[in-house]
Amino acid sequence: MDVTGRRLLDAERQEAGRAGTHGKVCRLPVPVRASLPWLVPEEERTRGAGQPVKRQKYIIDLTYSTAQKFLWDGKHEKAMPAALHALHFSTEVYGSSSVQLVPAYLLLAEACIGVGRHLQASKYLSQAQWIVLRTPDCSAAVRHRLHRSLGLLCAAEGNFEQALHHLANDIYLASSTFGLKSIEASGGCFHMANVFFRQNKMDIADSLYAEVTDIWHAFLMKSVQTQEQIHKSRAEKSPFTEDKEVREDNMTEAQQAEAIQVLNAVLGIREQAPKQQPGKTARVLHALAMLYYLIMDVSKAYEMGTKAFDLLKQLPQQESLEAIGHLLKLINSKPFYTK
Repeated sequence: MDVTGRRLLDAERQEAGRAGTHGKVCRLPVPVRASLPWLVPEEERTRGAGQPVKRQKYIIDLTYSTAQKFLWDGKHEKAMPAALHALHFSTEVYGSSSVQLVPAYLLLAEACIGVGRHLQASKYLSQAQWIVLRTPDCSAAVRHRLHRSLGLLCAAEGNFEQALHHLANDIYLASSTFGLKSIEASGGCFHMANVFFRQNKMDIADSLYAEVTDIWHAFLMKSVQTQEQIHKSRAEKSPFTEDKEVREDNMTEAQQAEAIQVLNAVLGIREQAPKQQPGKTARVLHALAMLYYLIMDVSKAYEMGTKAFDLLKQLPQQESLEAIGHLLKLINSKPFYTK
């Protein structure tokens, strides 16, 4: 971290002091900075020496995920204190020039973009770029996030061509790391679609929104099938059967927030379009129904699923009716969902 980076961190660290994330940090059972008493035997002190670092890494994960969720919820101001904590503890654990600081800088930049502080966002992104340029072996996973943040800033400033350039790099790097149809790659597609939408290039935007929907639809379909297998295996389990538990891959809170924000945004665009496309709208509704089913919001899951079912009944080709009908049965068979 150069002088500018240190000034940025020192100037804004005070904002984090009274935030909710600070409360979570302060409630940890053992203080992060606590030193071991000298009366403890040498081997006990040696064995416990790594504990502060473990606690700091836990706080980094906690504050990072909290800030990320706030961003996807559209609560940019609330994301800043959590992101500042993530930057502070990342600096203490990894050093002031480590690539481990880049995710926190990107969170801060995106939070600033969300509240219109573009100059401040640019400074955070400059710090992130400086670190990445100094790290020849920087992973594609980090670089794709950097290009996304740069694309978001350019889009916010109205520099659409440069925004598309960065978002194209974002999609390429995310696809090479996580796969072409990964939800990580879909984020860049969503933001690129938004840029084309703002340019009134509706055909390209429509194609990208459909791609984003398909990626989330496939991901959520697999998640629903996995959960169904888990419930079935537990119901059929007996003392005499071999224990073959299906592994459950739950979405993180940040992924849930991203899915809700992205899919509802696409649904709004579909429903307000001058030329209605019932098939594409039904697909977004089906994805949302699966999402709300997975996060146990039964009323919204049923609402979205019913809308999708009614739309598809009006179309000549009704291949998806069976899948949505099955989902509605799953929703109705879960009385413990109370949201």
